[in-house]
Amino acid sequence: MKKTSNKIVLVGTGAVGMSFLYSAVNRGLAAEYVLVDLNATAAEGHAIDVSDTIAVLDTPFTIKQGTYEDCADADLICITAGRPQKPGETRLQLIEDNSRIMKGIAESIKASGFDGVTVIASNPCDVLTTIYQQATGFDKHKVVGAGTTLDSSRLRRLIGAKLNVAPNSVNAYIMGEHGDSSVAVYSSASVMGKPLLDYVKEGKITEADLQECWTQTINMAYEIINRKGATYYGIGACLATISKAILGNENVTLMVGALLEGQYGQEGFYTGVPAVINSNGWDRIIEWNLTDAEKKAFNKSCDELNTNYQSVKKAVFGN
Repeated sequence: MKKTSNKIVLVGTGAVGMSFLYSAVNRGLAAEYVLVDLNATAAEGHAIDVSDTIAVLDTPFTIKQGTYEDCADADLICITAGRPQKPGETRLQLIEDNSRIMKGIAESIKASGFDGVTVIASNPCDVLTTIYQQATGFDKHKVVGAGTTLDSSRLRRLIGAKLNVAPNSVNAYIMGEHGDSSVAVYSSASVMGKPLLDYVKEGKITEADLQECWTQTINMAYEIINRKGATYYGIGACLATISKAILGNENVTLMVGALLEGQYGQEGFYTGVPAVINSNGWDRIIEWNLTDAEKKAFNKSCDELNTNYQSVKKAVFGN
């Protein structure tokens, strides 16, 4: 019998995971949620806490603490587990610790018989998404990284403030690493169909403004971490948006982590690129016509990611 409702398993009930979950239940994404965490007692506490919202939300659901066995019939797994980024630490400095954690998670999920779509936000996101896909051998399309969805959301907000328009009216995106080497693709940016660079020509925003927006975007996580220790609300909402597109078979375009196989002249790892998202995960990658400067910056970002992936791949897989 065909399922008529969705089941989400969340692996990792820290601040990011619970921000995703809270956004998901408020959007009514699933009928069933299962929380998996090394700290089973905390996961159970979160489940009880979130269940207190059921009576006042429009979409009913069930929620419980569970184990990897609960992944077997899940439609979607969201992974946010891993140690957090410390003040002053880059995402890539998290690499070896969280890669070993991710490999263990991947093996446990594969053993359950899971056949749905996995969405990954654990940092460093691009490398860990690649590790997960390699460890599981799952269909590459069914493994989706958070990519630069959050980075792009930050950029759109900052540009919107400069132009005094709503952020969701700004089509400007970040691609490459979810981190310091990311690339703002201004050549493809627009507001209501009008190229963003035309606004520069008209003096409504300057090249210096655009540089400032990109700089603030890549530094945003550090600013938040220095003030409160971690970032989670933004990524939680972005993960819910990606999950909604998958569960709803929406065929929308988002800046997710997808596996490059020659697109943009790169291959062998996941990174943030524009892609069509539906029930298959990321369905296909969209290739923009980048400027020479953007190509150079994207290649540099990819080279750094690939170097780090190859290094940790040897440490984690032994080859």
